[in-house]
Amino acid sequence: MYYIENDYLEVGIDAKGAELVSLYHKEHDLEYMWQADPAFWGKSSPVLFPIVGGLKDNCYTFEGKTYNLPRHGFARDLVFEIEDHWDDGISFLLHSTEETLKVYPFTFEFRLVYELYANLLSVTYHVTNLGKNDMYFSVGGHPAFAVPLEEGLGYQDYYLEFEEEENLKRWPLSLQGLILDEPESIFDKAHIDDELVEIETKLLPLTKELFYQDALVFKQLNSSTVTLKSDKSEHSLRFDYAGFPFLGIWAAQDADFVCIEPWCGIADSVRHSQQLSEKEGINILPAGDVFERAWAVKLN
Repeated sequence: MYYIENDYLEVGIDAKGAELVSLYHKEHDLEYMWQADPAFWGKSSPVLFPIVGGLKDNCYTFEGKTYNLPRHGFARDLVFEIEDHWDDGISFLLHSTEETLKVYPFTFEFRLVYELYANLLSVTYHVTNLGKNDMYFSVGGHPAFAVPLEEGLGYQDYYLEFEEEENLKRWPLSLQGLILDEPESIFDKAHIDDELVEIETKLLPLTKELFYQDALVFKQLNSSTVTLKSDKSEHSLRFDYAGFPFLGIWAAQDADFVCIEPWCGIADSVRHSQQLSEKEGINILPAGDVFERAWAVKLN
C-alpha cells in the first residue's frame, strides 16, 4: 500500500491495479471510500483499461484476428510500477508486455497520477501509443463511495445532485452486460396540462432497488459534475468528470456504496460487429501521441 497526504486528506493506493482503496478526511475523521467487503464486492476503485464494460462473447476482432478480454480489461489485475512518489502525489506506470500483446496487440504506456489539492483528489490517466500505427482503446474509473458516509444515516437518506437539469434516460444492459438498443427513463413520465412529458431533474434519490437491474448507464449528460449528499448531513462529495462522454452509476445488490464511473468508452451493444475499430466510444490514438483525461473528487 502507498500513501499520499496533505493537511486535509490521507489517500491509500494499492500497486495492484493502481487501485484507490482509501480516501480519508482527517478533520472530519471520515473514510469516504467503500472498504471492499467481499460479501458484496471486493474492490474499491478498479481501473478500466484497455476496454470499458464487456465485449460481445468476451472477444473482439482487429485486423482479421480475434482476441479475448474480460470485462473492463486487464489493468485492474496487474501490478503497476511506482514511477514517482512525493508527499501529496504519486505516479503509477504500466507497460505493454509479451502477455498483454497476446490479448491486446498494441504497445503502450499507461500512467495513473494521483494528486492532492487541499480537500480535492485528482486522478489523471495518461495513455501513450508506443507503436507505429493507430491504437484503439477505452479507459475509465470505477470508484465506490461509502453510503452512508456517517453513522446514524441510511442509504435512502442520500441522493445524487447533477450540475444541470437532466432527462435521466439509462441505457439498459442485457444479462450478458451488453448495451440494449433503446434507452429508458428512470422516472415515470409526468402529466402536465393533460400532456405526458419526460421529467427533467437534477436529483437522483438513492435506493438499493435502483441497481437491481445492474448499472445505470448514461451517454452525453449535460452535467460535468455530480454531488453525493444528504439533507441530514453537512458531509458530501463532489465528483467532476468533465471530458468523459459516458457515466455509469452502480452498486452491488444491497451494498452500502455507490460507484460514480467516468468512462471514455462503453460496453459493446447487443448488435455490435465485434470489430474493435467500429466499437462505440472507442478512442483512436495516433502513433507517438498521448491521451489524457482526469476526474476529481472534492470532500466536504
